[in-house]
Amino acid sequence: MESTTATDVDVGEVTAAGEPSESFSLELSQDQRDIRDWVHGFAEGVVRPAAHEWDEKEQTPWPVIGEAAKIGLYGFEGLAQFYADPTGLTLPIVNEELFWGDAGIGMAIMGTTLAAAGIFSAGTPEQLAEWVPQCYGTPDDPKVGAFCVSEPDAGSDVSSLRTRARYDEAADEWVLNGQKAWATNGGIANVHVIVASVDPELGARGQAAFVVPPDTKGLEMGTKVLKHGLRASHTADVFLDDCRIPGRCLLGGKEKLDEPMARAREGTRARRQAAMSTFEVSRPTVGAQALGIARAAYEYALDYAKEREQFGRKIIENQAIAFALADMKMEIDAARLLVWRASWMGRTGKPFEAAEGSMSKLKAGEVAVWATERAIQILGGNGYTREYPVERMHRDAKIYTIFEGTSEIQRLVISRAISGLQIR
Repeated sequence: MESTTATDVDVGEVTAAGEPSESFSLELSQDQRDIRDWVHGFAEGVVRPAAHEWDEKEQTPWPVIGEAAKIGLYGFEGLAQFYADPTGLTLPIVNEELFWGDAGIGMAIMGTTLAAAGIFSAGTPEQLAEWVPQCYGTPDDPKVGAFCVSEPDAGSDVSSLRTRARYDEAADEWVLNGQKAWATNGGIANVHVIVASVDPELGARGQAAFVVPPDTKGLEMGTKVLKHGLRASHTADVFLDDCRIPGRCLLGGKEKLDEPMARAREGTRARRQAAMSTFEVSRPTVGAQALGIARAAYEYALDYAKEREQFGRKIIENQAIAFALADMKMEIDAARLLVWRASWMGRTGKPFEAAEGSMSKLKAGEVAVWATERAIQILGGNGYTREYPVERMHRDAKIYTIFEGTSEIQRLVISRAISGLQIR
């Protein structure tokens, strides 16, 4: 297999006193390599053989999710283990390998992570312990979670959400009303995390995130979306009609909400909004998913080019093909370095001063679309048919320039970060 390890570098710098400083290395630890190989084995042996079937069915691959849960790949404990890595690299490594197997099934397995990230970024330790395990269920009865932000009229413009949350003080309940769109696992999730507006006049600063517990009345699944790619991952609208949830389901608690809203009314500088704080955590991981798709397409095209003969020689012996593959490999490795940097920065608390998280997602997403298109071109007519997997990879890749912030939004975030200006 093509390893996810970047080129190893060991640098011993010399300080002013002439003593060597701490070395710098991009070599993975033994634990990281073991987890990478374990996930790769599952992706190769379980995910890939099932990929075509579930893409055609356009259904959630519950048997594969069940297999992942049984071995500990899907579940709260597994997620905690991946996140516990102090370098921040294990979670993106796991995602790259899983999505190398298949992106649709990969999203069916990892889509719950976004709900978990929403709870982690906004919730208290008690809420994290209560709700994240319920997102995943048990190995014998696996569940999924959903993170619901987008709406029919609020995609990139998260500040214009129309879903409302009203506090019923007498009952100590929040009442949610509205419609969510494009929700991964929407309507079939055990736990839904809903971002809603508490004070519409404050825009994004008046928003908060809420947990809707299992079997709550007033939450219904709308139309299931039939998608271009990621077909094994369930996507649907979610309707909230006087959906009442306990007061404790406000992530972070009411005091944490009231304080920043009071500052907003006074015109004090804003902190992160509920949806954006989740996306900041997840963007490098989403970039790693795109990397897995790109690498899978590159490897398939490389193997094909070594076997396919035209005009009496292997097609890889032609510069046009060989150079295209060289560019694919270079772009994938460059994108991985951006993903790893952002993942390390996020895990170690380094601020994203130049929007490094957005850089990683932007680069990896665009590389995935470009590399899968190149793979189709290298395979020629075969690449355009469903008998070969690169057409599915191309369909799957496209969403990575759209969801969790379009490429245009990522460039906007980066440009604002580097200029200090409110670019529009």
